[in-house]
Amino acid sequence: MKRSPLLFFIILCLALTACGRGQQINGHTARTAYRSVKTIKERLPPDNKVEFEVSFWTIRDANSSEDVFLDAVDGKSPWEIIDMAKEIYQQRKTTGFKGYEKYSSWEEMIAQFDKERIEQEHRKGSTKQDESRKNGTILYDLRTPNR
Repeated sequence: MKRSPLLFFIILCLALTACGRGQQINGHTARTAYRSVKTIKERLPPDNKVEFEVSFWTIRDANSSEDVFLDAVDGKSPWEIIDMAKEIYQQRKTTGFKGYEKYSSWEEMIAQFDKERIEQEHRKGSTKQDESRKNGTILYDLRTPNR
């Protein structure tokens, strides 16, 4: 009986510690970084999801070494990641980085990516109904074949 309050306290402390980094990237390994990015992206407002995703991959592209990349993103919030990517964009734009010449600003590039994402989502869910379906149902023939 004496141990249960202590055990409860320890579990509570661990839970609070684990939840404290919910809006930060865990950059200990590439796998944990990608997993935390996915979780963070799901929690962001819709207007910021694409910008955060583009920012993360911009930072990844700018750092050829995985260790340098993980150190750069570890513990960063989505807003810090976006700010870092804006700086990388500006440096690359100034040096004439191929692919950025068609955008006059970071905001224009993100708006273009937003537009492309919306178009992709519209193409995914085609309104054409599969001809093999009758009235939106799928019928399976579960009879055993004659032997």
